[in-house]
Amino acid sequence: MLAILDHPELAPLFGPGSSAEVPLTGLVGDAVVGGLVDRLAVLADRVLIADYKTNRRPPTRIEDTPVLYRRQMAAYRAVLRAIFPGRTVTCALVWTQTSQVVMLPDELLDLPTPVPT
Repeated sequence: MLAILDHPELAPLFGPGSSAEVPLTGLVGDAVVGGLVDRLAVLADRVLIADYKTNRRPPTRIEDTPVLYRRQMAAYRAVLRAIFPGRTVTCALVWTQTSQVVMLPDELLDLPTPVPT
């Protein structure tokens, strides 16, 4: 777990001014999005969020990140972009079982995902 706390890209999430378990609600398109962001840091030029995934093994390839998690983080990113216009929103998944941090590129979150039937 110390590897997560020492991860250089996540440092702002555990520093002064960061927050844990932040309720987030907003409108994305015509849909109301709500959730609980595990870690949030609002910086002068960007917003950084992380979501913990417990009791799960990370996919071998980032492209294989489960659709559910991609949708979740894309929705959080969209809400935060509306709240903090002009700031980059960076999303990370923290896989606690392996203490692995995966920074999710915008390209992955921008991919269309199938709609469940």
